[in-house]
Amino acid sequence: MAQILLAEDDEAMRNFLEMALKRAGHKVVAAADGLEALAALDSDEGFDLLLTDIVMPGMDGIELSRTATKRHPKLKVMFITGFAGVARSHSAADKNAHIVSKPFHLTDLVTQVDALLAG
Repeated sequence: MAQILLAEDDEAMRNFLEMALKRAGHKVVAAADGLEALAALDSDEGFDLLLTDIVMPGMDGIELSRTATKRHPKLKVMFITGFAGVARSHSAADKNAHIVSKPFHLTDLVTQVDALLAG
């Protein structure tokens, strides 16, 4: 399957998402914020997808996405957020970015991740 970089500051949500994605067969590297995710991205160029929350301390998900896709143009991006309007304005300019609005079912998230990676 795919290698996914997960950036989520809520520890319970991060653990929950990591577990679901691993059960679906993906390799997951989890980060507690955007800065930690960026460091992980720079240390491993094998990521297929950045799955990120938008509102995080240090570096938010939108800035993380912008920086990550500049460095790795083929990286696909999916936002998980309760602030869909903010993410939509960013993703309209980035064909690789997609949005999953909270709340969501884990099976739906995994299905959307798999569809994005397959496309």
